[in-house]
Amino acid sequence: MKLLPERLKNLPRDSRDTLFLLVVIGWVILPQVGHLPLWCSLLAGGVLTWRAWLALTLRPLPSRWWLAILLVLTIGATLFTHRTVLGRDAGVTLIVVLLTLKTLELRARRDAFVVFFLSFFTMLTNFFFSQSLLTAAAMLIALLGLLTALVNAHMPVGKPPLLQAAKTAGWMALLGAPIMAILFVLFPRMAPLWGLPDDGMRGRSGLSSTMQVGNVASLALVDDIAMRVRFLDARPAQSDLYFRGPVLSTFDGREWKPLRSGFPARMQLSADLQGLGPAVRYQVTLESGNRPWLLTLDAAVVKPVMNGYELSMTPELQWIADRPLSDIVRYTAQSHVDFRHGPRGGTFAIQDYVDLPPGFNPRTLALAAEMRRDPQLAQAGASELVNAVMERLRTGGYTYTLEPGVYGKDTADEFWFDRKEGFCEHIASSFVILMRALDVPARIVTGYQGGEANSVDGFWTVRQRDAHAWAEVWVKGQGWTRVDPTSAVAPGRVGTFDRLVAPQGALARALTGVSPRFSISLREAWEAVNNSWNQWVLNYTQGKQLNLLKNIGFDSPSWEDLGYLLIAIIVGASLLGAAWSYWERSRHDPWLRLLGKAAARLQQSGLAVPANSGPRQMARLFMEKHGGQSAQAQVIHDWLLRLERLRYAPAASPGNVKVNSRAPDRSLVTLEREFAQFSWPS
Repeated sequence: MKLLPERLKNLPRDSRDTLFLLVVIGWVILPQVGHLPLWCSLLAGGVLTWRAWLALTLRPLPSRWWLAILLVLTIGATLFTHRTVLGRDAGVTLIVVLLTLKTLELRARRDAFVVFFLSFFTMLTNFFFSQSLLTAAAMLIALLGLLTALVNAHMPVGKPPLLQAAKTAGWMALLGAPIMAILFVLFPRMAPLWGLPDDGMRGRSGLSSTMQVGNVASLALVDDIAMRVRFLDARPAQSDLYFRGPVLSTFDGREWKPLRSGFPARMQLSADLQGLGPAVRYQVTLESGNRPWLLTLDAAVVKPVMNGYELSMTPELQWIADRPLSDIVRYTAQSHVDFRHGPRGGTFAIQDYVDLPPGFNPRTLALAAEMRRDPQLAQAGASELVNAVMERLRTGGYTYTLEPGVYGKDTADEFWFDRKEGFCEHIASSFVILMRALDVPARIVTGYQGGEANSVDGFWTVRQRDAHAWAEVWVKGQGWTRVDPTSAVAPGRVGTFDRLVAPQGALARALTGVSPRFSISLREAWEAVNNSWNQWVLNYTQGKQLNLLKNIGFDSPSWEDLGYLLIAIIVGASLLGAAWSYWERSRHDPWLRLLGKAAARLQQSGLAVPANSGPRQMARLFMEKHGGQSAQAQVIHDWLLRLERLRYAPAASPGNVKVNSRAPDRSLVTLEREFAQFSWPS
């Protein structure tokens, strides 16, 4: 049995080209395996493997009946999986299926072109799921591979090496790069359309519009970046970095939700926000999450500046966009870390924040009644009651853990009396329930707390593992006041000391073991590169395009101006290219230039070509050295003679030159194309 490398070397060209194309298709599909149904990934892998086996063994392709049966089955499977054949997920599944099945009928050049175009389209669908730098790099490799296969398909003569086609494809991509850059800058921007989160019994640190207490047995810290912040003024202390997200005020015994809407405005609390002290200006690059809320440093008095969205602030100080943020967005904001908000005096609407569902947490209610019977707390106000509960957390043996187990029906009772452990959601929820039982208005605020500085680019990085929940209590005469009960149980969680760390992979553990500082520096450098990608590529928005037009002289730019400018650049570049081509051809004899290229290639193949040699002499020297090696040598010999005939005897072949009489005269363009396809001996 022949070894695989030798077997591959001796394969016919069709089989070799097919195997290369299958490898490229596999690379295009690979990043989507995590997003495709399992049956689709297995089918794609199986079909590509089957097609590769047919190419290696030189066996015939299956009949069209097999393809029809597979197509019907896969359409049925798509309908069963997605309940439709429309939309992103179902559409990508069908495209992958059609691409892989089409490889089973690669019988003609036309079929190959269909596969090429399906592959290009499938390559683009990868960006439906991710626009990260790694995805872009992988698709750049896929693009070069598909271009190489496409160039190779247009080289019908002989068995040209794939490296030669790859060089041509690389030059094509390089020459097209300026056009791509112009289109990127000026083509109208459209935001990505999709990006949906998922949930499960094993929790992932992050934000949600609701908070279910006790359903998560363990919390998996996620090191994914939630946002990057560039402070334009002095950065506040890390313990003051509370980035406000959804506020949860309604509790049904198991789940915290935002305050129910629909009440008249006179029955709702007003924000009544007042900043104290100097404002902090900063710029946020927020990762996409398909949520409408913005994350701002608590609390943003002035509306953040963000192009393309209408923003409004809720009475609970949460800034909301008019539609979900399905793309990475950047906005500028200013906040006061010292602030007051909410009504100073009692109102009817404040009663919504003391409501508790009946039939839940009886021991916590009994604890509140016991505290009220304490002579020292009988007449205590909200501040004194908060201090008493915080002291209980500090001294009662409560601990912060990421694996508290699944809680039962009465989550606050289990926390205060049985388990005495949990992560921030258990602590904040139990605290707010107890405060409400003490008749103190309270609510839960979720968001992010803390973060870390990137020493490479200076951005402040906030990760999903920094997601946090804290409480706000209403104090008469002061309004809403932030209380973080987790700080009483685990002070390092909200300080600068014991930050939570996500589990590391094998490679990260190995790098950390060798050099912890090197591992940190490597991660910071990579994140800085990703941040630059986000800032300059993914975050190149419609507003930036119009600002670019302003910078180059447009007073009030519009989309019509953008289109006119793009058309003018394309037309101007085309005219310049045509003028250069005309000038270059007028200055140089195309026939002599092609002859010079032939002489250079002969010299690269080891043939000593005297200066001022003609095609006839080159053909004779070439045959003397390589004539007995391959049929390709005779093809090159005849090509040199045709080149001579084109110059000196275009009407008929000279009598003393032996040329195939059935071969028609070739134009110079045809000869140049054939020259590019030759496989030259070494």
